[in-house]
Amino acid sequence: MKADFIVNGAPIVSYAESPDGVTATLGDGTTVEADVLIGADGIWSTVRAQMYDEGPIKAKSADGLTQQGCPYSGYTVFAGEFVPEGGVNDFRDYFECGYKVYIGPGKYFVTSDVGDGRVQWYSFLALPPGTNKAGDSWEGGTSSDEQGADVISYLKGLHEGWTDEIKYVLDNTPAAAVEQRDLYDRWPEFRRSWASGPVVLVGDAVHPMMPNLGQGGCQAIEDAYVLTQKLKGVTLSGKVVEQQALNDALQAFYKDRVYRVAGVSLLSRLASDLIINFFDTPWSPHDDRGKTPLSYLTFAWKPLLQFFVFPLQFLFLYSYHPTGPMGDLPKQLEATWRERHRVAAEAAFATAATEGQRVGAPSFFAASETPEASKADPLSAR
Repeated sequence: MKADFIVNGAPIVSYAESPDGVTATLGDGTTVEADVLIGADGIWSTVRAQMYDEGPIKAKSADGLTQQGCPYSGYTVFAGEFVPEGGVNDFRDYFECGYKVYIGPGKYFVTSDVGDGRVQWYSFLALPPGTNKAGDSWEGGTSSDEQGADVISYLKGLHEGWTDEIKYVLDNTPAAAVEQRDLYDRWPEFRRSWASGPVVLVGDAVHPMMPNLGQGGCQAIEDAYVLTQKLKGVTLSGKVVEQQALNDALQAFYKDRVYRVAGVSLLSRLASDLIINFFDTPWSPHDDRGKTPLSYLTFAWKPLLQFFVFPLQFLFLYSYHPTGPMGDLPKQLEATWRERHRVAAEAAFATAATEGQRVGAPSFFAASETPEASKADPLSAR
């Protein structure tokens, strides 16, 4: 494999099938010939748009509720990251609880341990699309200190009365680290194949996931594994791929993946829809805040979710072992990771305590549009 086989800044703008494979035209005007084209170019996929004849990339409907045939989910999401300067004194269960969700009417807040002492957070708000409070920097805009400072105050106001931990998270997030984008979603593709001739779609290009279950990247990895297995069965004649065998392998990949992916996608969407439509401040005998019909329904949901829905959901997600049973390997890997994780996190806590918060480089989305930005030190302080 060539050391420079990855080319940045030259996305695929179109492709053409031929009897011998496919020819892709890149953004810099060059062309590339290949046996197979894998469209792994995200929810606003150029490859998908051509395969399904969806028209211009990111084209919006007149009401703004549909973009490239993809309906608005009902949520805009804000995200940021920080390191607790006081370590476990400030974030007491950092090593015990890696993922927390705080749910309220029309909104929810998530914190997640993402390693090296960092806490990543997301604020999901049921707001109309285009509600830009952070420069919408995940969609090509720019986030500044002023915009970030404004959005921190804005989010604190929206979560007034929630746990003090959310206020701590927001207060300790560098203003310039906040990013935002509107979330669009698609229904699972049942009626159309993910492949056409030597071209196939994978990941968010064909099955984007709402982020509630953290399955977007996971399902793309599963795609890659299954696709690899199918392509192993393609026979070669000298250096020429047998085209029909290749096309059959891509169709077999789609058929093997479609039902599992559809289940995960629907579960991810259901979590958001429930919060928007069927959650409110739960009824409690200790106060009079939850008195609506949805308040009583929310109270009734809790044991059903805890003892039935969530266990079945996680069984479905994590019982998928395409390579077969793993025995004690997961426990061994976890033990090794926990030891390594604690050392790295405590070092990060100490650095944050002496040097303060540090802001990373522009997000992947921003960096992809400004290639020079990707050369910056990802841990450089602003």
